[in-house]
Amino acid sequence: MNEELKKSIMKTDFEDIIGQENVKDQLKSALLMDRHIILVGQPGIGKTTLAKNVAKIMPEKIVCGCSFNCYADNPSCPECLDKKKRKEKITHKKLGGKELFVRVQGSPDLTAEDLIGDIDPVKAMKYGPLSIEAFTPGKIFKANQGILFFDEVNRCSEKLQNALLQVLEEKKVTIGSYSFEFDLDFIFIGTMNPDDKSTEPLSDVFLDRFDLVYVEHPESLDLEVEIVKKAGKKLVEFPEKLLLTTVNFVRSLREDADVDKKPSVRASIGLYERAQGNAYLNGREKVTAQDVQEVIVSVLSHRITLKASIKFLKSTDDFIREEYKEYSARPGDYR
Repeated sequence: MNEELKKSIMKTDFEDIIGQENVKDQLKSALLMDRHIILVGQPGIGKTTLAKNVAKIMPEKIVCGCSFNCYADNPSCPECLDKKKRKEKITHKKLGGKELFVRVQGSPDLTAEDLIGDIDPVKAMKYGPLSIEAFTPGKIFKANQGILFFDEVNRCSEKLQNALLQVLEEKKVTIGSYSFEFDLDFIFIGTMNPDDKSTEPLSDVFLDRFDLVYVEHPESLDLEVEIVKKAGKKLVEFPEKLLLTTVNFVRSLREDADVDKKPSVRASIGLYERAQGNAYLNGREKVTAQDVQEVIVSVLSHRITLKASIKFLKSTDDFIREEYKEYSARPGDYR
């Protein structure tokens, strides 16, 4: 790791993330030592935003103008080597910010070819089916010298996990008839939701290549309100006391023993925006408790899951209505 990036890591406070100081420190220490990272936590708590913040602090880089992002002072990919052979000029390009952030969405359908690369039929006809020039690089090479952000890594198949093992450990790619060594230099930041039951189990061998950083919901009511105001759209006035009460209701659902899947900060942002929209439609210049009540099922019912012992007694919609009615009747400023 170069000194410029080390200084950027030390100075940054990941300004797009409010709170989560322990998570930020964990991430910084892992980055300083070039560790691959998986951010673990429920959806909607800032994992993607945190990864994008890492890309923001990375210094601009000059790389070859190829598909592999070769080092400018050491062109070594098939494209650059072919240009050298033909005595053609190797061009360069500058990468920075968003260009250093390459996103992969994990899914059971994702293949090693999607990630690493595959044979281009047109190039195969031109250069021959076994020619290295027929190989078209995948996203791993596009992330070279940047960040490979793998969202929901626990949705990828065991076969893809095995393909990644070689890249992460040896920085060597083997695909089909091709086997070539290439100096890859990227930061792998993955995410996973430990409560998602529809995912592929990650093998111990795969997990052993990573450090896990656990990201939680906002630590306090005030921090969550601050996040909601920053991330949510503003249309009409939302009285502060009512906003505190509304966000605190979402937080109370996370603590409810009857709720299995907890509502994320997106639920708080959703209530903040939809209550404003409801007020505006009804010609009001500020949000009322009635506006919150009228949108609460629409915003929350699909964002929570009830425990099995409760879902057979009542629907999620009825549960939310009853909980909010009871919550609203409690004494206290923020319940």
